[in-house]
Amino acid sequence: QLQLAESGGGLVQPGGSLRLSCAASTFTLDYYAIAWFRQAPGKERMGVSCISRNSGSTRYADSVKGRFTISRDNAKNTVYLQMNSLKPEDTAVYYCAGVSLCDNGYQKRRFGSWGQGTQVTVSS
Repeated sequence: QLQLAESGGGLVQPGGSLRLSCAASTFTLDYYAIAWFRQAPGKERMGVSCISRNSGSTRYADSVKGRFTISRDNAKNTVYLQMNSLKPEDTAVYYCAGVSLCDNGYQKRRFGSWGQGTQVTVSS
């Protein structure tokens, strides 16, 4: 079973930046498309972004377009989410997960179990 570990979260002021990492310890990540999701307090988990196996296809939620960038380094077995111009509404626990395909329906294509996530808090 694909097991992923998220890291890189923290407390940042509005307008600041963070880079999240998603690493796999027991599988080779380049076999999988990977997506980032987030869950804010009292809200449902939602898709943020995804990236295909070869980085040829990416998707972003409208709320993060132009501010977040997803990338992957298959040599390091890691997928990243660079988050710039952070807003208080970006506050959430962020999770990464495998998806069968990075397309407009990627949120429904997740497989495997959720990891622990990493907390991102944007506050002054």
